Amino acid sequence: MWRYLVPITFFVVLIGFFLKGLYLDPSEIPSPLLGKPAPEFELPDLDDPAKTVGTESMRGQVALLNVWGTWCAGCRQEHDTLLQIASSGDVPIFGLNWKDDPDAARKLLRQMGNPYVANAVDSDGRVAIDWGVYGAPETFLIAADGTVLFKHIGPLSLDIWRRDILPLALQAKEQQ
Repeated sequence: MWRYLVPITFFVVLIGFFLKGLYLDPSEIPSPLLGKPAPEFELPDLDDPAKTVGTESMRGQVALLNVWGTWCAGCRQEHDTLLQIASSGDVPIFGLNWKDDPDAARKLLRQMGNPYVANAVDSDGRVAIDWGVYGAPETFLIAADGTVLFKHIGPLSLDIWRRDILPLALQAKEQQ
């Protein structure tokens, strides 16, 4: 009797973990970067590879860093939201074009509109790894001093922007 109890108990506990996992929101994965300095980087600019874009480009202002790629369906889904945020002038948006073809990225931005102040080309994905990126799209709110204030995983919507990110951005701008 006891020899059956241990495997059955193990199986029930395992089922419990699986069921809990079904109801977790993957966008609520905490980032170890929150409240810490943003990882330093300097990469070629998408529009002009002779120039660079990096953490120094964002320093001194509250900004968003949006990780995206032309191959990413969620990035296309959030694109109109990014255009609306950019047109509001609340915060500049910097792009991290992740493991993408630069020609395809430029073409997409010409066709759909460009919400980015500048785009860094992370062709080998090393910067995304430093930032703890799980997959595109991901968006980070960066304070003027370079501290990571917020991370959102998945497509950004206006509701998420207004509810979760904009209040933090405005508060960070007041503290500037």
